[in-house]
Amino acid sequence: RARLRLAKLIVEEHWSATVAAKMFMTSPLTARKWAARFRAEGAAGMIDRSSRPRSMPTKTPPELVKRIVKARWRRRLGPAQIA
Repeated sequence: RARLRLAKLIVEEHWSATVAAKMFMTSPLTARKWAARFRAEGAAGMIDRSSRPRSMPTKTPPELVKRIVKARWRRRLGPAQIA
């Protein structure tokens, strides 16, 4: 609800993002982001969103994960010994 109120102040009542952000104790960058989402999606854009990345290009390959888990369980090795 606070995000929606903040976004409405900026978009509908033409408050500056800096002043509205101070009032809601958030950064002006975050206030502008929420205002942009409100302009694009309306009130539905104010719901929480996952912060999970969409992709992980440097993710450890599954085969290597299996080998690490196997070494941890069978040989009782820690991360320093495995590295």
